[in-house]
Amino acid sequence: MRCLAGLLYRSNDRAYPVALDKRVLTTRSKAMHDVSAIRVLDAVKALAFIGDLSMGQPTDHSPRTGRLAARLATEAGLDDAQCDVVKEVSLLRWSGCTANATSFSDWFGDDVGGRAAMLAMQPDWTGTGKSPAQVGAAITSLAQIHCEVSGEVAHMLGLTQATQEALRRVFDSWDGAGLPDHRLGRDVPAAVFIVGVAGDLEILSRVYGLERAQMLIAQKAGRQYPRELAQLASARAAAWLDELDDPAAQRHAEPACTAAMQLASAPEIVADVIDLKLPWMTGYSRQVAETAGTCCAHLGMDDEARRRTYTAGLLHGMGRMAVPNAIWNTPGELSPAAWEKVRLVPYWTARAGKQIEGLARESEIASFAYERLDGSGYFRGSGGDAIGREARVLAVAAAWVALRSARPWRPAFSPEQAAALLDEQARAGRFDAEAVEAIVSSELGDLPASGERGRTPKAGLLSPREAEVLKHISLGASNKEVARILELSPSTVRTHVESVFRKLECSTRAAATLKASALGCI
Repeated sequence: MRCLAGLLYRSNDRAYPVALDKRVLTTRSKAMHDVSAIRVLDAVKALAFIGDLSMGQPTDHSPRTGRLAARLATEAGLDDAQCDVVKEVSLLRWSGCTANATSFSDWFGDDVGGRAAMLAMQPDWTGTGKSPAQVGAAITSLAQIHCEVSGEVAHMLGLTQATQEALRRVFDSWDGAGLPDHRLGRDVPAAVFIVGVAGDLEILSRVYGLERAQMLIAQKAGRQYPRELAQLASARAAAWLDELDDPAAQRHAEPACTAAMQLASAPEIVADVIDLKLPWMTGYSRQVAETAGTCCAHLGMDDEARRRTYTAGLLHGMGRMAVPNAIWNTPGELSPAAWEKVRLVPYWTARAGKQIEGLARESEIASFAYERLDGSGYFRGSGGDAIGREARVLAVAAAWVALRSARPWRPAFSPEQAAALLDEQARAGRFDAEAVEAIVSSELGDLPASGERGRTPKAGLLSPREAEVLKHISLGASNKEVARILELSPSTVRTHVESVFRKLECSTRAAATLKASALGCI
């Protein structure tokens, strides 16, 4: 039998076996919502980290861009409210990039490396041989998805309407040639251009050096952003970049925390944004968190341990953003190079904890999700007492939910099959036997045959049929596939999808999935 890691993560059978905003509270695990609130600031920092990995950038790219943008906004004479919008947009600018990762991968191949090349203005970044018209159509669609989801994220976090609007316009340009709907610069929030210049300065100076960065920014001046803004940034660039790299200056830097970011948020939004990267992962992080939290309760662990483990379950996929979708979607075994990228997923999750003080403990627990008691896991190869009780519970919860879910390389396991595999691994000394027993005993009688928890759609919003249709399309099914599964005509499915979009006030599947998940509709 293939080792459990291979069944879960296609390990190639090598040495690695197996805001507390009332508008967005869901019906799922309500008790956990009541105790697991985090600061909006920490949610924003987590989303910035996820976005930077997704865009192929260093994990401090967005914070550095935020500091540059704040200096530029002040120099440009923006008032305090506008400066707050700039700070928030800087950190959330890439919060919609997981939502279009699948489409980006379909069009251009590597959704991580391709976007890094795009931001670096490499002339051959598309690498597809497609015509300009085809590339333009693809980019327009990608921008629409990204902007709609980014704006929705800001709305769910309780940020201002000004921040939401700026994020929905983040790809607009001064000359009106931007995306998705070609608005002229005078109709675009100033924060879009401030952050655009700052982001270019951070990326291009890091990739090419300051002189060439200034030249490239000058080429975009008057087109991408106002000429005066580009000139101001270039004139101050040397001093600002030196300040960014000065440890003493960093210690005294003004924190990028606005009044709105000091409030509380539900942490589930981070999990939902993580899971948007791969349609077949929809709801996965929430299920892991709920399973882990329930297991903690069965084991008599205190409320704080339960809260930490639940939140760690929500966050444990942060590092997945660093791996291109083509690797995750590989139907067979992975190459050694691809598997090495997968092995680093929990490493990146651990790194998130180093940057997000408010989630440091939870991220550390999350980074142990793939460690095993016999030392055969990754990325540390920890074992025995080095793996705490919370991490042991999380590891079993992640394995249970993964086994019970279909993946591109295998179908879902039945509850009995999954239970047998976990029991075998526990007897082999890889999983905590007590945690396996608690999860299996509590889950076997609680899951329908599909392997997903039964939920009652939020009354009065979507009809049961609409929720069913949305559930399937959120997992990546096309309208034709949904029609076949539900034995409906394609036109009927299309009508349901249009109704869902209208009720959720969305125009893309990704935004509908995000909003419906937050509202408890799927």
